[in-house]
Amino acid sequence: MAAAARPPRALVIGGSLGGLFAANLLLRQGWDVEVFEQSAQPLAGRGAGIITHPDLFAALELIGIPRDDSIGVDIEGRVAFDRDGAVLGTLPIRQCLTTWGRLHELLLAAFPAARYHLGHACTGVEQDADGVSAHFRNGAATRGDLLIGADGIRSAVRAQLSPETMPRYAGYIAWRGLADENDLAPQTRHDLFPKFAFSLAPREHMLGYPVAGFGHSTRAGERAFNFVWYRPAHPEHELPALYTDIHGRRHDMAIPPPLIRPAVIAAMRNAARDHLSPQFAEVVARTRQPFFQAIFDLESTCMDFGRVALLGDAAFVARPHVGMGVSKAAGDALALAVLLRDSGNDVASALPEYSAQRLRFGCAVVAHARALGAYLQACAAGKTASENLHTPEAVMRDIAVTRTF
Repeated sequence: MAAAARPPRALVIGGSLGGLFAANLLLRQGWDVEVFEQSAQPLAGRGAGIITHPDLFAALELIGIPRDDSIGVDIEGRVAFDRDGAVLGTLPIRQCLTTWGRLHELLLAAFPAARYHLGHACTGVEQDADGVSAHFRNGAATRGDLLIGADGIRSAVRAQLSPETMPRYAGYIAWRGLADENDLAPQTRHDLFPKFAFSLAPREHMLGYPVAGFGHSTRAGERAFNFVWYRPAHPEHELPALYTDIHGRRHDMAIPPPLIRPAVIAAMRNAARDHLSPQFAEVVARTRQPFFQAIFDLESTCMDFGRVALLGDAAFVARPHVGMGVSKAAGDALALAVLLRDSGNDVASALPEYSAQRLRFGCAVVAHARALGAYLQACAAGKTASENLHTPEAVMRDIAVTRTF
């Protein structure tokens, strides 16, 4: 009696959202899938607010995760405040807003725990006509038919296969954080919930929206308010101090929130009181653990390398103004899964088509995000920017809205 053919095997490098989207989708198509995450500690709880788009919900549906009220907070419109807190304008746009933590919780629960491996930092990839191997810092190694590099902006997979593809700093940072709605004054809650809100200041841009609370509840009284505050930061005169932690160690591109120096956070809260509307100043003051990220552009010229595919932020990083980072990763995973299915799991034919499709999309998203951030980048460079890029009408109309690329 002939032995049954073994299922194709996929190695997913990176256990964040993009990797889990791809892993779950391929698993449900009959693949033998394992995920390898470099962090030795669970990722749950990292990140903040997420804007949803159709690709995200399409991927969740195929995985078997229902769209219900527990995923996020539904809003019906946008509002912009002036420096004194008065309403400058409103715009009716319906959206569902969620959190990184909630999505990661759902995707991780849908994937077999025994196939998700922490503490596996990829150090090398080798491939031949029959398969692809991954090697890890802990001495482990494994082999499969396909390797997916979903290990983010600092991708070790991309660094090996496309070392010339590097992130480019845009000249500004984004402070982020979550404030419990119960920590906010009644008037502030009335002004901000449930709305997508903006507060514009010269050379800066603040936005925020309600999301599931720290217990992942979307019910009134149990939510949180997520903010993103863009501020110019000079790469030589300001970034080094921001990235120097409480122990005096300098970090590169990312610093764990608990290690941010208290003086840096205090200065940020003081600046919020000086420059933002009272509603947002209070949100910043009440945020338990604010953190920041430098804003980068990353554009790949290829997403397939033999039996290796890049996915999500490992291939393209668009500035957050489009609000499409997670949905873009979900779209990558969807496209890859569909092409593999339609090709009969022929990696050699599916991956070039995947790369062609998603390169066009990634380039378009990065270009649009760069245009939306042109005002802030010009300010960071000390240049005069067109004011029509930084009006309440423009930001409410263009920031983080669903569009076709």
